[in-house]
Amino acid sequence: MLKQQVLVVDDDKEIARLLRGYLEKAGFGVLVAYDGQTAVHTLRREKPDLLLLDLMLPDMDGYDITRLVRSDDSLRQIPVIMLTARVEDSDKIVGLELGADDYVTKPFNPAEVVARVRAQLRAKDRLTGGGDSLESNVFAVAGIQLDTGKREVKVNGRSVELTPSEFSLLQTMMENPGFVFTRSELIEHGLGQEYIGMDRTLDSHIKNLRRKVEPDPKNPTFIQTVYGIGYRLAEDK
Repeated sequence: MLKQQVLVVDDDKEIARLLRGYLEKAGFGVLVAYDGQTAVHTLRREKPDLLLLDLMLPDMDGYDITRLVRSDDSLRQIPVIMLTARVEDSDKIVGLELGADDYVTKPFNPAEVVARVRAQLRAKDRLTGGGDSLESNVFAVAGIQLDTGKREVKVNGRSVELTPSEFSLLQTMMENPGFVFTRSELIEHGLGQEYIGMDRTLDSHIKNLRRKVEPDPKNPTFIQTVYGIGYRLAEDK
């Protein structure tokens, strides 16, 4: 079985070396780039399974690379985890809204980074069919259709592109229409236990989902907020 490949992009060679060691010990193949241009070249040539991306690079920032990944049909399904020394929520939210699947703040615990990588690759398998299950299900709720076999989502017949994390969250809600998920429940089932307590990450993904599936994202009718509890997907009327 081929190893899953992780591209680590960081201009700090000590951090890159540390991450490479932990990821290889965990059974991953690791590619390394120390600047944005090399990262872009490696992405297009190697098509890694996941991108672990420093926000601040000498020639271009992680936001630019994330935009490129999400706008390229051959790369858009690659999960992106941002590494950032910035602690402001606004910086993290910008990355998530551009299409990053997760962020890790420096200084970090390398073992936690490995756990996040595994969680994102599980979500990718769920989206791309890389897991063990070949079962295909089609869910149709409130004008949204999600096909787990084709890995596609349509809203009133219009195809929409979702990141692996967005697809996993939407599938979780569509499997349980009308059910009110607490934030912790939705995080655990849609993102993984590694994300328990990361409510802002969930809220950013929900905001992106609404932007893609709602007729009016500012007044959502599909993905509803249940104040003081969490979220639910509206049932068919």
